[in-house]
Amino acid sequence: MQSEVVASRSAEHRDSRESKKGTPHLDAVSLAIIEQLQEDGRRPYAAIGKAVGLSEAAVRQRVQKLLDQGVMQIVAVTDPLTVGFLRQAMVGLHVEGDVEAVADALTDMAEVEYVVMTAGSFDILAEIVCEDDDHLLDVINKRIRALPGVRSTESFVYLKLKKQTYMWGTR
Repeated sequence: MQSEVVASRSAEHRDSRESKKGTPHLDAVSLAIIEQLQEDGRRPYAAIGKAVGLSEAAVRQRVQKLLDQGVMQIVAVTDPLTVGFLRQAMVGLHVEGDVEAVADALTDMAEVEYVVMTAGSFDILAEIVCEDDDHLLDVINKRIRALPGVRSTESFVYLKLKKQTYMWGTR
């Protein structure tokens, strides 16, 4: 298990973030703190302070503010395979009617880790983590396809995960 910091917005949109009403402004020091935590979410505030030129107390306050504003989260990220979830898949959904209602229903399913409404071939993409193929079949066939508005699905079963990173938002 590793600890990661997930910054909620990409660096390319930093300038537009600053101009939007109610969106936090992230200065270079806050971005540097986020980078430090993305490298190691358990890094001591004193070590971060040394790296970014602030006191431990100032770093603690900044981190708390970033958490309170929803700019980032500090979470433990597990490898699903090592904790008994042997099957992962991305499921593309074609939806009739209210796409947001289907997306909301998907977010309520414990097996669904990621939901995004898209423009393109699919209306929604959902990442699913399951114990095995039978569990995956049950989730797709009996729960996702049964949702009102779901017209069709296409599943992409993961054979091997080559890269997974949470380093966006600061570069």
